[in-house]
Amino acid sequence: MIELYESQRAMRNMRRAAMQRGVVAVLDVGSSKIACLVLRFDGTDRQTDSGVGSLAGQAGFRVIGAATTRSRGVRFGEIAAMSETERAIRTAVQAAQKMAGIRVDHVIACFSGATPRSYGLAGKVEVDAPVVSEQDVARVLSACDVPDFGPGREVLHAQPVNFALDHRSGLSDPRGQIGRDLACDMHMLTVNAQAIQNLAHCVKRCDLELAGIASSAYVSGVAALVEDEQELGAACIDMGGGATGVSIFMKKHMIYADAVPMGGDHVTGDISMGLQIPMAMAERIKTFYGGVVATGMDDREMIEISGDTGDWHHDRRQVSRAELIGIMRPRVEEILEEVRASLDAAGFEHLPSQQIVLTGAASQIPGLDGLASRILGSQVRLGRPLRVHGLPQAATGPGFASAVGMCLFAAHPQDEWWDFEIPVDKYPARSLKRAVKWFRDNW
Repeated sequence: MIELYESQRAMRNMRRAAMQRGVVAVLDVGSSKIACLVLRFDGTDRQTDSGVGSLAGQAGFRVIGAATTRSRGVRFGEIAAMSETERAIRTAVQAAQKMAGIRVDHVIACFSGATPRSYGLAGKVEVDAPVVSEQDVARVLSACDVPDFGPGREVLHAQPVNFALDHRSGLSDPRGQIGRDLACDMHMLTVNAQAIQNLAHCVKRCDLELAGIASSAYVSGVAALVEDEQELGAACIDMGGGATGVSIFMKKHMIYADAVPMGGDHVTGDISMGLQIPMAMAERIKTFYGGVVATGMDDREMIEISGDTGDWHHDRRQVSRAELIGIMRPRVEEILEEVRASLDAAGFEHLPSQQIVLTGAASQIPGLDGLASRILGSQVRLGRPLRVHGLPQAATGPGFASAVGMCLFAAHPQDEWWDFEIPVDKYPARSLKRAVKWFRDNW
């Protein structure tokens, strides 16, 4: 058993209570922006049983408040300056509350980075009664052999992705079916424990209750992949500011996740150093004139660079768009090469369908899909998050895939390990004591 187990259960109960009250906020803590959406649940299509949640279900809630602010104190998807991040989160949450006209006490947060690692676990038990019960599912989950993932790491997601009953495999939910031998495949994602603890502490300092936590790579895939892609197999590449998340879905479940600690901010930093201009101006030039594929026209298209250093010749100069592309392309290629190495390590080429969907704010660089198709060697498309009710137009771009995915995650969570009553004899005493201590320290 792991330390986060009890606190994840407590957060799941807290989220359920918040949804019964009708209002919950989702918080996307990124390296370049912090987004907050306030959701109102109207009671229709609310899932009260613990069945498998529908990934594409959008009924039952409406976005009534949305706000975004520039991220401060977050690097590579992890908190680097606590007080700065606290101020940014307060700003975003207060602005979203003001738009919604309602106070929010509970937030569900997602973050990228924290060096995620994926594990595939398997367990098998004999069914006691003729019909598979909830208790049997709990027993088979606890029978999965948890690897020693090392100190300083916590389990963020632990989802059953496939059940087999006797000789029938590919079952999403075996409860109520007749059989003798029940087997389960589970996907477990561990992350750096410090990153989770820092985020929990930061949310607590903002006078908010943390009612759930998720990986950005996972929720981006939930939002950007259509149902067929989730079913047949697809990878979602979420290119953020400080980190690029990689997630692979199959049979509507995430089966692999990873993060590359590079993103759009690194491209901006290269422009800033290459052209010797401030970061804010480099970001603006990247947004207006950036690209990764140079044409004959780009040598003649000149970009005005203005500065305020006092050196007239340095402040009033021009660079060609081809020169800008020459600075941006190597870094984008480096990020995509790292993504390809991650997909190769996951065995992505063995999947029946090899669709790749690019999302995240940095995926909007012109020509990126063509370059990604050449480097990753698959069908690549640009993904925007699925529409949810009440979402403002400004929050429908690829940069909001994580935030929209969090809304779907909050409304229709998938089964996780801690949703089931694990048999008491499966609790190792030492880990349980540490879980209680972690919970007391952080809540």
